Amino acid sequence: MRVPGVEQAVEVAAQILSQARYPLIYGLSSTYCEAQRQAVALADLLGATIDCCTSVCHGPSGIAMQAVGEPTCTLGEVKNRADLLIYWGSNPAESHPLHFARYAVTPKGLFIPRGRKDRTVVLVDVRPTASARAADIFLQIKPGRDFECLWALRALIRGLDLEESAVADTGLTLAQLQDLAGRMKSCRFGVLFVGQGLTQSRGKQMNTAAAFMLVRDLYAHTKFAVIPMRGHGNVTGIDNVLSWQTGYPFGVNFSRGYPRFNPGEFTAVDVLARGEADAALIVASDPAATLPRVAAQRLAQISTVVLDTHGSETTKVARVVITTAPAGISAEGTIYRMDNVPLRLRKFLPSRYPSDEEVLGRIVERVTQLRGGTDV
Repeated sequence: MRVPGVEQAVEVAAQILSQARYPLIYGLSSTYCEAQRQAVALADLLGATIDCCTSVCHGPSGIAMQAVGEPTCTLGEVKNRADLLIYWGSNPAESHPLHFARYAVTPKGLFIPRGRKDRTVVLVDVRPTASARAADIFLQIKPGRDFECLWALRALIRGLDLEESAVADTGLTLAQLQDLAGRMKSCRFGVLFVGQGLTQSRGKQMNTAAAFMLVRDLYAHTKFAVIPMRGHGNVTGIDNVLSWQTGYPFGVNFSRGYPRFNPGEFTAVDVLARGEADAALIVASDPAATLPRVAAQRLAQISTVVLDTHGSETTKVARVVITTAPAGISAEGTIYRMDNVPLRLRKFLPSRYPSDEEVLGRIVERVTQLRGGTDV
């Protein structure tokens, strides 16, 4: 059913979410932080589960950060200081097309006056990619052997002796690992960029934890940092907003009146695949096109409300679709860059559509009225 008019759509959406026993709020990766805050308030009001795209991309990085910490830096420091760049399980030439030119490989910096000539670029991946053409060194490891390679590097950084047989299954030779360890120890400022090749392969959070601990070990020799290569427009923002409001970066459940965090139980794929969610609010995301089939099919079976700037596979199966103004074009707000630096987006084109923040605020207000309470 397509509902004409924003007010009518908000009313139907509020009714659907208020009557649901297990509502799910998902997405929020391509909208701004002020709208994300309204979504968290709505989840708290409904006793819902709220999750974001982090759970299907860099969720393991968040789990690893909680366990061992994240020794990181800003992209400005990368541009001005880094003389060694290591991309592990990442293909920024295709996933982050401006990254090389603006922040990492080619730009001249304060302490890197010659730009590309002052930098060494290493790519570690299971196959050659478009990014390999920009690398000085390409190391091809076997799929699913990231943890073993990282742990071997930790041993070499600590000065331990390894035998060739210990790394035989990694796809790299001991000499290659020794050379990389030597470069990491001798650089002035190194950065390890972690991609989804680490987070979505065997090992998951143990891979990223190993990367974080490797960088921590390097502090005994030089300055080193790690930066996850985040995707989507503001997926880092929703992690920050959820962590600020609830203490957890994704997969948060409010059904007991307080936030609980348990990946695998409260993450969107699992909630949908098990058939637990009986209503969903999708904001600035397209899970029907990106989630596993069983989870995507569940969205078509339940009452789904979508807030987005354009049509998508998810809008095709939704009961209520509310078109909103695109963030940073026709709506202003705050976003977080992938290095956790907040930026303010200004609107420069008018739009007849309301912003995500405005629509979510109206839904919060109406749900509060339906529940006979006060605003959160």
